Amino acid sequence: MKISVMPMRDKIILRVVSRFLIPFILLFGLYVQFHGDYGPGGGFQAGVIFAAGFVLYGLIFGLDNLKKVAPLRIVEIFLAVGLLIYGGVGVETMLLSGNYLDYKVLDGADPRHGLHLGILLVEIGVGLTVASSMLVFFYAFAGRKHS
Repeated sequence: MKISVMPMRDKIILRVVSRFLIPFILLFGLYVQFHGDYGPGGGFQAGVIFAAGFVLYGLIFGLDNLKKVAPLRIVEIFLAVGLLIYGGVGVETMLLSGNYLDYKVLDGADPRHGLHLGILLVEIGVGLTVASSMLVFFYAFAGRKHS
């Protein structure tokens, strides 16, 4: 027996409300992503919120429709890119004669700018990695076969 996420065609209220809310969920995820270095939030929280928007879409409109919007191959690429951004910032700081993730060396003229740039890049990497990981888990569990 296959357990899968089927579209909720007969649940019109859920479909209309989610179609209205999903863009705001994704927009809030972006806000949390780019506000994280100034206040609460950041890459992890933004990644979870962003993935939640896509999971809601998959639950309401079906796994097949979600795979059209966010193909598994693209999600896997984003997962790798997020990890590369995070690790790349650390390697770059070491190449600039600093410690791993010592952001101050990213801008030799203004260490504060280097801190801001480093945090922003690392948080983007974390956000991509978390959102992609959660979507990969959702794809794996939503489309699995149950014996």
